[in-house]
Amino acid sequence: MGSVDRKSVQKGRGAASKPAGRFASTHAEADDDGWGILEEPLPPLATTVQPDASRTIIARNQSPDIPFTQSINPYRGCEHGCPYCYSRPTHAYLDLSPGLDFETRLFYKPDAAQLLKKELGAPGYECSPIALGTNTDPYQPIEREYGVTRAILEMLSALNHPTTIVTKGAALIARDIDLLASMAERNLIAVSISITTLDSELKRTLEPRAAGPASRLAAVRKLTEAGVPVGVMVAPVIPVLTDHELESILEAAAGAGAKTAGYVMLRLPFEVNALFQEWLRTHAPLKAEHVMARVRELRGGRDNDPRFGSRMRGEGIYADLFRKRFEVACRRYGLNKERRELDTSRFVPPAGASPQLSLL
Repeated sequence: MGSVDRKSVQKGRGAASKPAGRFASTHAEADDDGWGILEEPLPPLATTVQPDASRTIIARNQSPDIPFTQSINPYRGCEHGCPYCYSRPTHAYLDLSPGLDFETRLFYKPDAAQLLKKELGAPGYECSPIALGTNTDPYQPIEREYGVTRAILEMLSALNHPTTIVTKGAALIARDIDLLASMAERNLIAVSISITTLDSELKRTLEPRAAGPASRLAAVRKLTEAGVPVGVMVAPVIPVLTDHELESILEAAAGAGAKTAGYVMLRLPFEVNALFQEWLRTHAPLKAEHVMARVRELRGGRDNDPRFGSRMRGEGIYADLFRKRFEVACRRYGLNKERRELDTSRFVPPAGASPQLSLL
């Protein structure tokens, strides 16, 4: 997959093309029939949203690389359009493209809250924090209309169930400050705002439909003022392109009230590799080879390393140096001073969930 003429890239979209998923039985390629059709500008690519027929809502994992065992994704696909998103390959399971389909053909889970209530009331359920935003962003633009994330939070709050949120959103998470502040009073919530870059121009093509960096910092400040514990995720760190911003991002986040910080190195699994390299050659052609050389330095000479223990941080001299920079900056700006555990003791299973009669 090579570069694409920037003039032909769909405005407001991250992926520059629509490659077939790896499970697709057919592949289609555009070809000029002699009438010059390929030279005509493409019409704007609209977002379509369909209901998702999931019968369960809580996903579980045993990965040693992540600090949670339970998660919920209110949506499939993500309109933010980040070309580096490691979740893009999941659209191939729907026989859709991890490219433009991932950010334009979206699915929402209309029964999410009721499915959640049923699963939280299942016999033998053990309470542990549920993470929102692990695969696709719970506060992507369609949340404004469909409100699935809000419905999930209302259910979790009503049952005193702890949760964590990671998002690139701003206005929509601020919309839910009433809920989040109430949960914070009971030590049931922790929020992380993901900030990849402070460069608004770079963000415009790298994260085309996500909130701008200034808006995300404003969300950190609003949440902090409401008593909601907030951290920042510098994620992903893109070598050469954004890695120099580490200290600036952490300083700005701490100034806005963030108390914790973390980072994740760029990962390029499956189809994401080709899509991201296409984005690089299209939007940052002079840096493309340098970026990929540094990625391979982090990944043992490969474009991607899926091994537990190294996939999130990388390895080698560059990875060690970045880790030390991160630790020094956190000390300088007062981040990660204390570890906070959410309260699982308050959880009350939904009424009527158990067939056993109450004694009270």
